Amino acid sequence: MQKNKFTAVGLSAYFGATRAVRDVDLALAERRVTAIIGPSGCGKSTFLRCLNRMHELVNGASVRGKVLLDEEDVYAEAVDPVLLRRRVGMVFQKPNPFPSMSIRENVLAGLRLTGLLDSRRAPEIVERALGQAALWGEVKDKLDAPGTSLSGGQQQRLCIARALAVEPEVLLMDEPCSALDPIATSKIESLIDELRRDFTIVIVTHNLQQARRIADATAFFLSGELVEQADTNALFNSPSDARTADYLAGRFG
Repeated sequence: MQKNKFTAVGLSAYFGATRAVRDVDLALAERRVTAIIGPSGCGKSTFLRCLNRMHELVNGASVRGKVLLDEEDVYAEAVDPVLLRRRVGMVFQKPNPFPSMSIRENVLAGLRLTGLLDSRRAPEIVERALGQAALWGEVKDKLDAPGTSLSGGQQQRLCIARALAVEPEVLLMDEPCSALDPIATSKIESLIDELRRDFTIVIVTHNLQQARRIADATAFFLSGELVEQADTNALFNSPSDARTADYLAGRFG
């Protein structure tokens, strides 16, 4: 039986009075890849940002319900959001290395932010994180070069390395390949396949074929609601809800 790393319980997310996510109950199994699919504006990225409290950084945003990480509600008053985001890393849609920082400093940025960087371990951390992100061999001789000097695909892997450097338990990925070409996308997908051995991964993707290729489980969102969730093969081959079948068949989206 799969152990659940994350569980959303009755989760609703608001922008002011507008409810973008509606009463979602969704369990995310440990060390598996869960894909979140659905048409634009269906609430999938908002749901993802609720998992590490990024949603609350938006002016006027709020959350109701619970998000349990190892059975602890991440919205409890005693939970430090900064430390939570160390446990739950995030990679965004567009590569966003810090432009004023070198490749090395980009990797270490999260640890510096949380005040947890041991400078004596910095070289080891940089090599480990870049290695996990399948980037070490490509950049090991130019660690002092700006992070923005890399190609788009390399920049996205650098951002993944930055997230991994803080040793998270979970990695959230918000359409990480949407700005990349097919070759770079293939490298990111191969990387996700490797990372699933050590991390719980939740990926929002608009690419249905990508979800089929990389996800163990898939959840379909529509108009802020979770329509259904299942193992990926089951959801794509025999969806239980007609709305899912219509979306997968391209009848709307």
